[in-house]
Amino acid sequence: MSSRDRIADYGLLGDTRTAALVDECGSIDWLCLPHFDGDPVFARLVAGIDGGHFAVGPAGPAEVISRRYQPGTAVLETEWQAGAGRLLLTDGMVSELPSTVFPTLCLVRRLESRGAPVRVTVSFDPRAGAARRPMRSRAGPLGVICSSRATAVALSTDPLIHITPGSAIDVDVRPGHPLTLILSAAHHGPLTLIQPEHAWATLAQDAAGWRNWSGAIDYEGPGKETVIRSLITLRLLTYSPSGAPVAAPTTSLPESLGGSRNWDYRYAWPRDASIGVGTFLGVGLVDEARAFLYWLLHASRLDRPRLPVLLTIHGQPAPRERELDWPGFADSRPVRVGNGARDQHQLDNYGWVLDAMWLLERAGHRLYGETWRAGAAFADEVVRRWREPDAGIWEVRGEPAHYVHSKLMAWLTLDRALRIADHHRTSVRRRRRWESERDAIAVHVMGHGFDISRGSYMRTYQRSDVDAALLLLPVIGIEPAGSPRLRGTIDTVRRELSAGGPLLYRYRGGDDGLVGDEGAFLPCSFWLVQALAATGAVEDATAMFTELIEMGKPLGLFGEEVDPASGHLLGNYPQALTHATLVQAALAIRGAQEGSSSIPKATP
Repeated sequence: MSSRDRIADYGLLGDTRTAALVDECGSIDWLCLPHFDGDPVFARLVAGIDGGHFAVGPAGPAEVISRRYQPGTAVLETEWQAGAGRLLLTDGMVSELPSTVFPTLCLVRRLESRGAPVRVTVSFDPRAGAARRPMRSRAGPLGVICSSRATAVALSTDPLIHITPGSAIDVDVRPGHPLTLILSAAHHGPLTLIQPEHAWATLAQDAAGWRNWSGAIDYEGPGKETVIRSLITLRLLTYSPSGAPVAAPTTSLPESLGGSRNWDYRYAWPRDASIGVGTFLGVGLVDEARAFLYWLLHASRLDRPRLPVLLTIHGQPAPRERELDWPGFADSRPVRVGNGARDQHQLDNYGWVLDAMWLLERAGHRLYGETWRAGAAFADEVVRRWREPDAGIWEVRGEPAHYVHSKLMAWLTLDRALRIADHHRTSVRRRRRWESERDAIAVHVMGHGFDISRGSYMRTYQRSDVDAALLLLPVIGIEPAGSPRLRGTIDTVRRELSAGGPLLYRYRGGDDGLVGDEGAFLPCSFWLVQALAATGAVEDATAMFTELIEMGKPLGLFGEEVDPASGHLLGNYPQALTHATLVQAALAIRGAQEGSSSIPKATP
């Protein structure tokens, strides 16, 4: 029942604790329990036909006639034309749990027919473990209950239908008589069963809460609907109990179909958390911005002054990377769990964190003393380590190098620390050390990382290729907006890393310690939009932005990459970094159109 032809065929369902992916045929092919980085109960997305799924949809030939989210909510609607009738599937997960007894996970699915009865197929096949073994099952009072070790799931239906896990059943849905299916789950605790009608009513209340939240977004500008959808997606990808943002809810969706560049993104990167601060702050969502920073400070407390590259949503070290014997999405192997970047040194991370702190301070939200002590310690760590090579923002698995973007972000770390220190008690000696090292970095990177003959900053010292991360130069502030070095770098990156139209590659492959190719990297395109807007090319930026957001239709969801030849999305999906950079690009265009800018003036 699942097409599994394109990553973009999947819609996102979520409750801010975990997430499911459902394709346009109505098959949920991915869901981890009890949270984002738990074991999947449905894994057909990357584990093949026996990986587990939960499918509901037309039993016979049918055509998808519409697919959309209810405006301002996380509730997804898919409608098919099936013979003389139409079939509407409404999918959602309850994020705000009521105060009464209620399951911690409640996934609601309702089928309604219009015009004529429609025969539908229900297939429920939960699986467990790396071997994807069927769960033990038994009949329950409202449907069927399945369990495996610490996890139990229940499927309740109204009207009651007798479902055998692993086998499909056909039923007729008549106009005025919907079929409601409720998936509830428990982990290391009692399984709570709920009447389907009560769950349906609770989902409606939850949707109203989402509409209230999205209605408070302060944004008028290009791509408003897509911007709001991106912000909803970012909230769905934030683990609400801790405030940790996961990079994506999936593992091993390929950067090239059939390739081996497949990674586990179900963890939290401090970089993404810091970018999220600016994203939410830019649209007036201060609580969400603060939550990201609080998680970061709490999660990194045991490692300070070192900043870990990534952590679990509970603030623990990410598991070591290993491979599973699964077929992968579109035969893309290996499927990995854990992430090997956990042990890398990435200098740029410190800059993102200090910039996020400064954005809050500048917006009038004074940092707490503990927050500033952590930020100052991070700045001191950069003073000690900026001369060392690192793995860079792209987590290169080859030898460490002197990446120019990393050095620029080290400069930004100390620049933002000095700006924050203007409002917080900081010793004169410490300030002088930061200022001296910041200026030393500027001299060093301009002397070793800039190619005078080409008029552009380079990817690494003593090399002639470029890096799309250099498009962040305008927001860093080391160069004034009219600087020939800045404009030359933007032009060179755009020309040499072009993948056609508005698409860009991160860098030219061949020496990143990996085999195979990858697609065009969407965040880089949104960084280019931001750079163009910041340097006065507003019309160009707007046209590019408009073209880019078309790639996320119909649902407004974006992966990490795009295949330049086919336009199909690649990589883990939906990707938080892509959605955050989309919003920041929109804010940059709005600011340029209004004659205002959040870009800092260059430091003399």
